[in-house]
Amino acid sequence: MSIEERRRRLAVRHCLAEPAPDIPTLARQLVGLHTSDPTTPFLAVRQRISDSTVEEVEQALYVDRSVFRMVGMRRTLFVITPDLLPLFDAACNRKNTATQRRRLAKLVEEQGIAADGERWIDDVGDRTVAVLERRGPTPGRELSALVEGFDARLSFGEGRRWAGTVSAGTRVLFILASSGRVIRAQPLGSWVSGQYRWAALGDWLGMEIEPRETHEAQRELLERWLWSHGPATLTDMQWWSGWTKTDTRRAVAAVGAVEVDLDGSPGFVLPDDGAVTRPVAPAAWFLPGLDPSVMGWKERDWFLGEHAEAVFDSNGNAGPTVWWDGRIVGGWAQPESAEVRFELLEAVPGGAKDAIESAAHELDKWLDGTRVMPRFPVPIYKRLAGNG
Repeated sequence: MSIEERRRRLAVRHCLAEPAPDIPTLARQLVGLHTSDPTTPFLAVRQRISDSTVEEVEQALYVDRSVFRMVGMRRTLFVITPDLLPLFDAACNRKNTATQRRRLAKLVEEQGIAADGERWIDDVGDRTVAVLERRGPTPGRELSALVEGFDARLSFGEGRRWAGTVSAGTRVLFILASSGRVIRAQPLGSWVSGQYRWAALGDWLGMEIEPRETHEAQRELLERWLWSHGPATLTDMQWWSGWTKTDTRRAVAAVGAVEVDLDGSPGFVLPDDGAVTRPVAPAAWFLPGLDPSVMGWKERDWFLGEHAEAVFDSNGNAGPTVWWDGRIVGGWAQPESAEVRFELLEAVPGGAKDAIESAAHELDKWLDGTRVMPRFPVPIYKRLAGNG
């Protein structure tokens, strides 16, 4: 399967060549929209749904609640739909939650907060959920005064330059969220804010998580992902899911994935998914940091080229990118004046520069003076924003 075919598939199946009908369909089709950076889903939707607004995304997240934020693969935060919730829970979160519980329990015991760390987590967790059920959505910073033990401090990194302390309650909240007992509700500020109110999941969504068998959930989750992201390598699938090699290979076999050649390397697609994608007209896209199309694969050379050092940080987090004809050709940022600036990292065909400039202008109009500052500033962003 050629690079050109992979780029066409990305354009079509990631709703970049033609818009998605609505926000839940988009989140479902991409198997979640990254939201470790709170602005990512808003800007991802803007590029993929015609004439979408901040208010429409907020309506879906906080009023209709047809999408919501949930921890999933690699303990990363995504915007997902209700049908994905049981899959995230069984395929990823059960194992991750158990691991995080053991680590927190050990810290609690070692630092003298409680003799039985597991019991302490259950006690603080149960009382936190009870407060949220009674009060409704509540900022995390207020829980310290409402839940005894929530504000206990944990030390980390002793003797290291990054040493510090963190609230034990913050770690309990993460465990409650990954186990599906609490959920991030409205932010404390505007759509660019990363500080959230917390709510009991059942109260916020009006549903509980349907238990699913782990291996079956992994099969279904991978099947959904391969439809929108295939072809993909085993490395891609294991990285995206956060599973072990054994679980990844089991899921690949369970979906009946078919091997294809990716420029000399083996990749996989779903059975009967070998048809050639229709031609896609070249177009300019301005995608946000941590966009799902940028973060969808581990092996990205087929759309990233030689630009990794400019548009990714050292931990593998993507910054805001400029695309032309299905590949990354530059990055964008906003200085303090908030206008959109971009830099091209390679030559583009005649006419492409005009299309990119027009796309930058449209993004500038949409932002309307709001400055988006990515959570993970990458080298090209720093240069353009004037702080690198």
